[in-house]
Amino acid sequence: SETNQEDEIAEPVEVEAVEVVEVEEEVIVPFTVVENVPVFPGCTGNNAQLRACFNEKMQEHIRKNFHYPESALEMGVHGKVFVLFSIDATGKVSNVKSRGPAALLEKEAERIINLLPVMEPGKQRGKPVKVPYSIPINFKIQKD
Repeated sequence: SETNQEDEIAEPVEVEAVEVVEVEEEVIVPFTVVENVPVFPGCTGNNAQLRACFNEKMQEHIRKNFHYPESALEMGVHGKVFVLFSIDATGKVSNVKSRGPAALLEKEAERIINLLPVMEPGKQRGKPVKVPYSIPINFKIQKD
């Protein structure tokens, strides 16, 4: 129906005070663009040095904890496993997922990543954020 300025409006309704609750959103910022990268224990320096150190320590961690699954060796299973995980706002590794040529290799890759130490979380605008990271782990059978 059409109304004009002379039409009366029904009585105004009283509204009680509305409480605004601030919801803490989980912020996810990719490793390549996060302002302050997650800090691997033992790394120091500026952001570029911390990125390089993080990558170096990741490779070192993988080499140190790598165990080729015996059954995969026997079956001749090899290939590259891509592992995706996040370093959450508390610095812990979470959401570990992998994709590779065989479940045995994926399981080993996930085991290695789950052994990562707690880190100083990545920060965006001074607040800790979740930072996703991915890394390939290459499973090669060495012929003697």
